[in-house]
Amino acid sequence: MMQKILLVEDDITLANWVSEYLTQQNFIVEHVERGDLVMSAIAKSNPDLILLDVMLPGLNGVEVCRLVRQQSAVPIIMLTARADEFDEIIGLEAGANDYVIKPVRPRILLARIQSALRNKISAPLNQYLEFGLLSMDQNSKRVIYQNKEIDLSTNLYAFLWYLASHAGEVVDRDSVFKALKSREYDGIDRRFDVMLSTLRKLFNDDPQSPKKFKTIWGKGYLFVADAWQE
Repeated sequence: MMQKILLVEDDITLANWVSEYLTQQNFIVEHVERGDLVMSAIAKSNPDLILLDVMLPGLNGVEVCRLVRQQSAVPIIMLTARADEFDEIIGLEAGANDYVIKPVRPRILLARIQSALRNKISAPLNQYLEFGLLSMDQNSKRVIYQNKEIDLSTNLYAFLWYLASHAGEVVDRDSVFKALKSREYDGIDRRFDVMLSTLRKLFNDDPQSPKKFKTIWGKGYLFVADAWQE
């Protein structure tokens, strides 16, 4: 069965060639030009993936991403003309699975789409993790810390669950990328460093002297199992 992609892009020239290229790659492409048309388009076509521009009329891409994430875990790849960290942080925290920087290169876009469509983290039912005052339920995707529920984006939850599932082990970046992005670490992409910083803020872990989430230079990340008692 051909997979459906919802393309949200107000640059008609870009939208036309992306639609044509992806159609040639055996995808069904639906195009909308405005952010405030996305939710109705999702309800109508139930896409397998969304390509979402950041700068849109009606509603910007980050706001659209947050709205979608309230109802759906459909993969979202954001298209951005800005290569700075601001877009990376905001987009990923809003729930985007990936991002592609303009000008869009066809083969890279296709690879990112295929990776996002493959990236379905499967886990047995009734999985539950608990470390001191932190508990995580894989069924409901709920995170409780100090008796309060912590709201996490889809990506942040997946990263936290992966780290907590390997508590006490140093997990290298390549393993994280293979598990959560279905591709190898390219030596450049900093998304999980950014996400680790976000987790430290959410769980009051001093970035200057972290106790819960440690970065082991040259090796990877460490979730400290016995640091959640206080």
